[in-house]
Amino acid sequence: MTVDHLNELLLICSLVLLIAVAAVRLSSRSGLPSLLIYLGIGVAIGQDGPGGVVFDNAELTQLLGYAALVVILAEGGLGTKWKEIKPALPRAAALSTVGVAVSVGVTAAGAHYLAGLDWRQALLIGAVVSSTDAAAVFSVLRSVPLPARLTGVLEAESGFNDAPVVILVVAFSTSGPVEHWYTLLGEIALELAIGAAIGLAIGWLGAYGMRHVALPASGLYPIAVMAIAVSAYAAGALAHGSGFLAVYLAAVILGNAKLPHAPATRGFAEGLGWLGQIGMFVLLGLLVTPHNLIADIVPALVIGMILTLVARPTSVFVALLPFRVPWREKTLLSWAGLRGAVPIVLATIPMVGDVPGSQRVFNIVFVLVVVYTLIQGPTLPWLAKRLRLGEDEEAADLGIESAPLERLRGHLLSMSVGTTSRMHGVEVGELRMPAGAAVTLVVRDGSSFVPSPSTVLRRGDELLVVATDPVRDAAEKRLQAVSQGGKLAGWLGTGGPAAGRGHRHR
Repeated sequence: MTVDHLNELLLICSLVLLIAVAAVRLSSRSGLPSLLIYLGIGVAIGQDGPGGVVFDNAELTQLLGYAALVVILAEGGLGTKWKEIKPALPRAAALSTVGVAVSVGVTAAGAHYLAGLDWRQALLIGAVVSSTDAAAVFSVLRSVPLPARLTGVLEAESGFNDAPVVILVVAFSTSGPVEHWYTLLGEIALELAIGAAIGLAIGWLGAYGMRHVALPASGLYPIAVMAIAVSAYAAGALAHGSGFLAVYLAAVILGNAKLPHAPATRGFAEGLGWLGQIGMFVLLGLLVTPHNLIADIVPALVIGMILTLVARPTSVFVALLPFRVPWREKTLLSWAGLRGAVPIVLATIPMVGDVPGSQRVFNIVFVLVVVYTLIQGPTLPWLAKRLRLGEDEEAADLGIESAPLERLRGHLLSMSVGTTSRMHGVEVGELRMPAGAAVTLVVRDGSSFVPSPSTVLRRGDELLVVATDPVRDAAEKRLQAVSQGGKLAGWLGTGGPAAGRGHRHR
């Protein structure tokens, strides 16, 4: 590649990114899932579109798709609240194991008997489409106000179920007979255990290091956090474990560790996540050849109907039998099994392995994902409303950014009073901050001033809080408690502990 070629490539890539960013605005206005727009951009660039670019490198697509999934899972983990997914872990684990097994079996049987595919192709499609897509789930959940118990299940499931599905797809893509089911179960359990152990260990060590090492520039914190998360994936994969589970768990720990400059880190990770989604979907759209899809449209619609109306609901109801989950929540979980780039990326595995009929498998998966994402994504908010599972806007958690002052052995906490925060109307003295912490500056309507104990806080205020190192955590907990429970938080058993008591808030 020459410098001129590099210049052309940079121009094309920057234009594609700008179009994709503009498409996000179109997506938010029209309700059309953004992933479909990105796929459309890739198709338009491809050989059947105006771009006329011929691209058929499935192996490169698979590698770049894996890299994008790592970034997307890291971004999703950093934005996941531990208090929401902790109660949901048993249900998410059941959906990611038992649910996947049921979904694969039902979908494969339907693909074989109703769509006429041979058993290997049917099993491949059943495995590929049984994984919910983290990018699609995280994106949709940002706009659908579901209860925390359901959001936690969906987020954790999308982070967990990639690992068993990848193992199944690889097993079904190998030449010769498929291994015995108990061997696959043992392999899945071992890889999940290795990935979980490595992800938890690297996440804990990374969080400990980030909290005790002051970096010379705030911009280095987001880079370091993402590097730690990606290293969890690499270490898990090299240890023959689930790298996808490792990166997700490590990111969850890092995202809940109250690291310095946490909001900036989440913003940086979100930007990388968008970049990963755009690149992955455009590349997948570029890989597909639209005129080859015509013969596989009907089988894709049939299999998609089996998956959406039979396999997914059956897997949800069977996997959640041991749990006391209301039927309305099971119904919503059944419809919220969103597919996206993950099934299409996984469909490249048999293509790379030269499995007979792999091109047809890829075409069917592509059509299925496009059609049923177009149906499920926009209708999910409507279904949540009909099932009365949407919740009213609650007081949002405070976005508190911490900057360590190494030489002064203290921290600067920067936060804002949100529109739903119950800190509105509270006097500074009523915050009852622990000894060693104080509100030193308030920014209101573009002007700043030093508050007095009688200063009344208002919505939209920006606060600068100084805290010594020993009380940094207690100060942040107190601010969170008042934001959620008001000035009587702790005394009435809501929102957290009373100031200076050091007990854990509820």
